[in-house]
Amino acid sequence: MKEKTVKVIVVIGAGSIGQTIARRVGTGKHILLADIRNENNDAAAKTLSEAGFEVSTTIVDVSSRESVRSLVDTATVLGSITGLIHSAGVSPSQASPNTILKVDLYGTALVLEEFGKVIADGGSGIVIASQSGHRLDSLTAEQNKALATIAADQLLDLPMLQLELIADSLHAYQIAKRANSLRVMAEAVNWGKRGARINTISPGIIITPLAKDELNGPRGDGYRRMIELSAAGRAGTPDEVASVAALLMGPDGSFITGSDFLMDGGVTAAFWYGDLAPK
Repeated sequence: MKEKTVKVIVVIGAGSIGQTIARRVGTGKHILLADIRNENNDAAAKTLSEAGFEVSTTIVDVSSRESVRSLVDTATVLGSITGLIHSAGVSPSQASPNTILKVDLYGTALVLEEFGKVIADGGSGIVIASQSGHRLDSLTAEQNKALATIAADQLLDLPMLQLELIADSLHAYQIAKRANSLRVMAEAVNWGKRGARINTISPGIIITPLAKDELNGPRGDGYRRMIELSAAGRAGTPDEVASVAALLMGPDGSFITGSDFLMDGGVTAAFWYGDLAPK
């Protein structure tokens, strides 16, 4: 009897969005949860295991290539990596510009590079970016290309990313998230050579613990105003993000790669063309 190959879904960031996507695409597969905190892994593993999923956990620091490579090694021992869900990150209210650039920008580049070497034929991945990347002013063609294609270990040396030019944590976050979608577009070429696909989702305000930090933080009034003046008039849910992710990672999304999907209830539309537009 032919031995069955175990299919592995790697979830980086054991928060609400990563867990919810894993529930939609992880049936019959081994889910490897990777987070920087054991308590996050344990809580997510308990929830998923009790729902009938096969789960294991490991620690990862996405800002360390050695740590990301160790995660890849752990995953490949389990089986064939057919899915990647990268939802780890820090928000403007949680971290300094330096930390945001290391985790959200450089860390994502590392994950894409390292998993792009091992993703299985027919595999797919999702990177969670943000609506914030869509509110950054236009960059030059040269800046876009550098953010998309320069080797990960050279990214933070780019002149545009020097801390004296970064206004604050929100500015750093916007640049990081814009870079995520650009990076995924470029990496889709490399992933495609392995028969795999990779896309980004740029959510708006999704009710998670991270979003609650923002709503209760110094920018809370601005976030509530965004919700009020958006076309949807409400925040989103992890399940709505997971529905889009399931399409992109599944057979119905087989013609989609290198794309970014903005789902923010119309906040960005209102920012550029509506009541949220800067005066």
